[in-house]
Amino acid sequence: MASMALPPSTASPLQAFVRAQFLTKPAPPPLSTCLAGQTAIVTGANTGIGLAAVGSLLRYHTSHIIMASRSLEKGEAAVAPLRRKYPDAQIEVWQLNMLSYESIRDFAKNCSNLVRLDKVILNAGVAMGNFVINKTTGHEATFQVNYLSTALLAILLLPILKSKRQGHTPGRITIVASGLALQSQFANRDAIPLIPSFDDPTGWGVAASLERYGLTKTLVLMLVQKLSENVDSSEVTINAIEPGLVGGSGLQQHAPAYIRAIFRFVHSIAARSTEQGAWAYVDAVAVKGQESHGGLVLNWNIHPFHPMMYEPNGKQVMERLWEETMEELEFSNARGIIDSMRKAH
Repeated sequence: MASMALPPSTASPLQAFVRAQFLTKPAPPPLSTCLAGQTAIVTGANTGIGLAAVGSLLRYHTSHIIMASRSLEKGEAAVAPLRRKYPDAQIEVWQLNMLSYESIRDFAKNCSNLVRLDKVILNAGVAMGNFVINKTTGHEATFQVNYLSTALLAILLLPILKSKRQGHTPGRITIVASGLALQSQFANRDAIPLIPSFDDPTGWGVAASLERYGLTKTLVLMLVQKLSENVDSSEVTINAIEPGLVGGSGLQQHAPAYIRAIFRFVHSIAARSTEQGAWAYVDAVAVKGQESHGGLVLNWNIHPFHPMMYEPNGKQVMERLWEETMEELEFSNARGIIDSMRKAH
């Protein structure tokens, strides 16, 4: 309930950007941070902030890291320098395709065989420049990866984190959000049913693709809130992280050339480094405690959610989205898993 306990933010998008990129000094985790003996998972880990987060976790002595990558070849190439630098750590590359429910279920099944699991950073995400339907599920790709697949993986990992954590220390899931999550218009919020409305190509263009990316991250905030309502923070602590504008993230790779050029210019004057972005990840998953459960960590502090989420209509939308998500993921017993976590309260 961390973010929902705060009043909605009244900052404009420009004010929020200036505060994040120019008035906030990125801070590395305290030197006292020690993750020795722990096992961590980072998705989307072969490039950008995900790869930097793996390096940061290793610097704080994480003993075993699972790097999840769509391409095993790219993952192995990315991990080679880290294995040389940290020879005492066990670093594995596991395949994970966030466009495939089957791949996600296989990945979670492999996680269930781990001796220990302490921390998970769900970093994998896309920002499609064009409307693309994911053939395996029938859903639009940005919505599929950033929300539906992320929800499935988070839910499947909950009982594993609960059972594989060490002692009475909570397992941790941090899901990567975005500042754009606080600004989305959510024009389809009143659609009934809601999920099919994300698969409508009407009006799709550059502006719509940016809105869609931000909106899927708003849905991530709703997911974090609903998970926090159903999961005991003493068993698994769940939060979201907004690392700020970070250069080298690769998110704009699907955007038109002129959009990429604009982002390159903005990055040149305002972006944080991938290392600073990784600091934010580690802060959220390892430094912040149970007080961050159900919270968005932004600029190293708990920050309010999208203003809509505090309004009666927005709360109704969140409930409908949750129910439809449970139905969409029924094949994986998502509701049963959530019920099992709730019964432990």
